[in-house]
Formats: sequence, structure tokens, C-alpha cells
Amino acid sequence: MNVLLWHLHGSWTTAFVQGRHRYFVPVDAERGPFGRGRARTWDWPASVVEIDLAAARPRQFDVVLLQRPQELDLVARCLGVRPGIELPAVYLEHNAPQGPINEMRHPIADRPELTLVHVTHFNRVFWDAGSTHVRVIEHGIVDPGYRYRGDLARGAVVVNEPVRRARVTGTDLLARFGKIAPIDLVGMGAEPLGGEDQPQARLHGLLGARRFYLHTCRWTSLGLSLLEAMQLGMPVVALATTEVPSAVPPEAGFVSNRLEELEEGIRCLLREPDRARAMGRAARAAALARHGLARFLAEWDALLEEVAA
Repeated sequence: MNVLLWHLHGSWTTAFVQGRHRYFVPVDAERGPFGRGRARTWDWPASVVEIDLAAARPRQFDVVLLQRPQELDLVARCLGVRPGIELPAVYLEHNAPQGPINEMRHPIADRPELTLVHVTHFNRVFWDAGSTHVRVIEHGIVDPGYRYRGDLARGAVVVNEPVRRARVTGTDLLARFGKIAPIDLVGMGAEPLGGEDQPQARLHGLLGARRFYLHTCRWTSLGLSLLEAMQLGMPVVALATTEVPSAVPPEAGFVSNRLEELEEGIRCLLREPDRARAMGRAARAAALARHGLARFLAEWDALLEEVAA
């Protein structure tokens, strides 16, 4: 099957393109938001092909995977077809909704020609999709392997744009937790372990050296960085928000909205490295079982075949 999609979220797309299809990603000279082309810091297979969307033809594709409202217009303008009508289409929503609860209506609500896919059951509950067909396909992860050493009595957190999104991502809490253990911050706009161009394999090794993974997000979809840390074998200290309580079992770390309990969890991991290692192994087992690549690709294959039929 030939699948058209934009390179939006590198980690998610890295898992998706491990499937058995051919994937076409638009590219432009600026490699801007709608033309990034192939990833530069993730390992993508040769089945991912860059294309100039303006020169493409709709019959090149069996299905389009949409991820932003603007992509509906791009398909109509560049390919001359209506997504979901002349070209089978799936809309993937990565995010939890923003705004007052009664106004959390999805941009493609009441579009029965489309299928809306959420990455968590939490997101499905909060978004109002009206009559649009809705599915949930939880994240899948390319297994980075067991990389945990935990020899550094420090924590690690991965957050993009930590200043602009301070309360959303909980980075305002890092100073408090940092009084108990040093916390290394990584992500776009956060440089201590390397910036956004950091190769994933090297970043995984750096994370695995830290004693624990800290997840402070208050309101966000389930972070792939959290699941990657779990598959690395890192024990977790996390706020009990959105999908986290379901994704992180009690034996894998400390999950609570009581900050004092999380502080005590950090102290425990610092003074008991063997317990930290055992929790990390439990975290890895849980993440592999629920967020393994085989399940993820099988569910996506089934949906793409259904939509394209």
C-alpha cells in the first residue's frame, strides 16, 4: 500500500514507517513544517520516499494519513481530490484537547467520510468528534533495548519548549525536585544532554545512565519519551495525569499527584539502586507488552486496509 503522510512527530513516525508499506513524505526546499522530508536524527527505512506534493498525482496513493487541519486543504489543492471521498483518508490526532471542557470539539467533528484515530483512550474521552468514526490505536515503540545503568544519581526529563510550555509540561516543578536530585533536561529548547539534533541512539545511552526518569506533564498526550524511557529500563517518577496511571504500573515507579510522595520516591531510588533497577525492569516489561511495535503495526495495517477497501 502507498501511504501519504507528513513528517510531523519524529518518534511516532519512526514507529509507523517500520511497517510493510511504502511511505511518501512531502519535502520542500526550506524543509519547513509541511515539507520536512525524511528524518535526520531517527533511523527510517528505504521504504520512506520524499516527494514534491505539488508534482504528485492522487493515483500514486492508496490512502492519506492526515495529522493537521491544514493538510486537508493541501491534499485538495495539490492533488485535486477530497480526502475521505476521492482519496481514502485517516486523521491521526496526537494531542489532548485544549480549552474549556464544553468547547473541546475536534476540527474534523461530524465528518463521517473520515476516520479519526486517537493515540490514547483518555484523548478519545475528552475530544468531541460528533458523528466522525473514531478509533484508538495506542503508541508503539521501536525497542531501543535495555540500556539502563543508573550509575548517575540524577534524574532525566525530556520536554520540548520547556519555557513556553512551563505549566503544561510541569517544568516549573523541576526546581522543587532538583533540591532532592539533579535533573537533566533534554528536548527542543533544552540543551544539557544535547539539542533537537541529538541522534536518538546516543540520547538513549545518556538517559540510561541516569537513576530515574521524571515525567512532570500536567496536560498532554501520553509522551513517547516516557514510553522510550520505560523500554530503556528506567524507573519512573511521574504525575498521575492523563493516561499515565494506566501506562505506568505500580511496580514500575512512583506515580502520584501528591508532590511529597514523588519526592519520597526520588529519595528511595537514590538510596536503593537495586530497587531502582528492579522497577526499571518492570517498566520495560510493561512498555514492551502494551506498546510493542508488532501490536501497533498490526492495528494500523488492519485500519488502513479497512479504509482503503
